[in-house]
Amino acid sequence: MSVTLQIMAELLFAPEYDQPISYIQRTRSYYLGLGYDKPYVWAHYTDVPFTPLQKPLQNSVIGLITTAVPFDPLKGDQGPGASYNAHAKFYEPYALASKSNPDLRIAHVGIDRKHANMAEMACWFPLEVARRAADCQRIGKVAERFYGLPSNRSQRHTLEIDAPQILANCRDDGVDLAILVPNCPICHQSIALLARYLEGAGIPTVVIGAAKDIIEYCGVPRFVFNDFPLGNAAGRPGDPESQNAIFELALMLLERAPAPRTTIQSEFPWSSDPSWKLDYMNIERLSDVELAKLRLEAETARIAAKEIRLKTVGK
Repeated sequence: MSVTLQIMAELLFAPEYDQPISYIQRTRSYYLGLGYDKPYVWAHYTDVPFTPLQKPLQNSVIGLITTAVPFDPLKGDQGPGASYNAHAKFYEPYALASKSNPDLRIAHVGIDRKHANMAEMACWFPLEVARRAADCQRIGKVAERFYGLPSNRSQRHTLEIDAPQILANCRDDGVDLAILVPNCPICHQSIALLARYLEGAGIPTVVIGAAKDIIEYCGVPRFVFNDFPLGNAAGRPGDPESQNAIFELALMLLERAPAPRTTIQSEFPWSSDPSWKLDYMNIERLSDVELAKLRLEAETARIAAKEIRLKTVGK
């Protein structure tokens, strides 16, 4: 054993890669490797709005916001193991009854398909946890509707079209506070922009997410970071303890955050083996054959998404 490795073993250092994934850099390198030579410009602010709580949580109406999409069997495979499904994307915000039993899926966005669970909705949408919080009077109640935010590469469209619509829905439903849970990298940016917008309009927010760099680069008031694969930010699969604890962290942050840009990380590791962090969109782990295949898939998905968008919103 080399001297360096011996020292690391003695000091019990974690592997260098066992840190939050830099999704901005990872996705930039990935798409450059696929031949897209114009790097995406991510939203970045230095100022962050901040609205303190106006009433106790037990008297508050909580609005849930997601980038997941209601399942439509006519739009192809969206279940566990499904590949990226551009046909299942949505381009306009939606609002659905919270008392229903929704079936929300995440196959339409760029989640970590190798490691994230795509079967257990509680991993990406904490509706059941929120209901339990209302039942035990930790919160006043869940809003009559929950809200879907499209994942949109256009920051302008999110801020000028989608965010005002969701704010109007929140106002109609008497929402006092909002908990937002994104899935893919662009989802995290869209959700961060919406959180800022709602906060500026007087609705306190907290984001529960897995892409720390994207959320903090944009700048949000409150952020619960879970070092989990993209798509499972709300809790580990088959683990109600983690799901409940993460939701409680979000509530505590709403109560106690002293200022904007307050981030807290949950105590839960995804796995005892952190090597899962090396896989997502890692250009260094792909062969030329794999790159060619992915390049074709990406272009096919881009064209399909563009056609759906044109039919939906006309641009």
